[in-house]
Amino acid sequence: MADNINRTDRDGARSSAWGGTPDGMRHRVIAHIDMDAFYASVEVLDNPELSGKPVIVGGSSKRGVVSASSYEARKFGVHSAMPIFQAKRLCPNGVYLPGRMRRYVEISRVVMGILGDFSPLVEQVSVDEAYLDLTGTAALFGPPAEAALAIKSRIKSKTTLTCSIGVSTCKLLAKIASDMDKPDGLTIIPPGEVESFLATLPIGKVPGIGKKSGEELSKLGVRCVGDLKRFEQEYLTDRFGKFGERLRRICEGSDGSPVVSYTAPKSISGEVTLDEDTSSHSIIKKILLAQSDRVARRLRKQGFKGRTVILKLKTADFKTITRNSTLERSVHLSDKIYTEAVRLLEDERFKKKVRLVGVGVSNLEPSD
Repeated sequence: MADNINRTDRDGARSSAWGGTPDGMRHRVIAHIDMDAFYASVEVLDNPELSGKPVIVGGSSKRGVVSASSYEARKFGVHSAMPIFQAKRLCPNGVYLPGRMRRYVEISRVVMGILGDFSPLVEQVSVDEAYLDLTGTAALFGPPAEAALAIKSRIKSKTTLTCSIGVSTCKLLAKIASDMDKPDGLTIIPPGEVESFLATLPIGKVPGIGKKSGEELSKLGVRCVGDLKRFEQEYLTDRFGKFGERLRRICEGSDGSPVVSYTAPKSISGEVTLDEDTSSHSIIKKILLAQSDRVARRLRKQGFKGRTVILKLKTADFKTITRNSTLERSVHLSDKIYTEAVRLLEDERFKKKVRLVGVGVSNLEPSD
């Protein structure tokens, strides 16, 4: 564990703003837990002979992408979402594995169960990360640093895996903090240091600010979050729309969004990237049938029906085509979904071959 952790004081002295004092009562305590190289770490857990080796988990086809890479593999430049063929060029001697989602979910449930022992408010955002609201738990688990260390210790003892944790006053800052000292890190940004922390934080470190928006901000001379203070809110809104409103919240460190233990899905979908591009409707229909069945099973398992069927195609030039149709009645059976997806396909006249086919259902409601 590193000690350069932005106020990760093990005696809790500098975390007194969260220690139950009147000042502390004004601030939420939000933690972001991120499992380190999760898929790859689980593979090493189940096969210790892989320890210390560059492990890459991802699709096995020539169009597969990297789902996760061990820190040994990252030294070669391999990272998530990278095409497998590119990863093999960078790391030809790596251990390439197809992935075992059921096993990852199994370990994930253990981790989420541990988080639930520390707070009833656990918002799982993926199989390997979650937010935790620790507000008001100091009497049970001590100040934030102690609680976070206890979480890390419990996860390590139950799974042998490590995680990185960030703690601050909102979800945005907690997520940024968790990424600052990986792997096996702990970074705490207490209320009194939020402003100074944001002042020098590179704008590219903020989740949701990608290459394009970063370039637009760079044109305005915005390099760090603190640079945003030079602009009035009206100017940011006029130039960036709703994104401008978010920039102001980022600048103030006032995310405000609560930790929600469960959020009903807005849609359920499935898609597949083809091994070879195709313009054959018969081949695409076969894939639509498989994806419709997959989506229908997930709908029934989660207890939903949906009225809107969505067809998604990505052509060879990476153009995405999305079409949808809203039905009179909600559906959760594969034949109904497939029939509507095929109708949408027949209405579409694409000139390029297709490399990805997907089906989705939105406008959901409970089955009962």
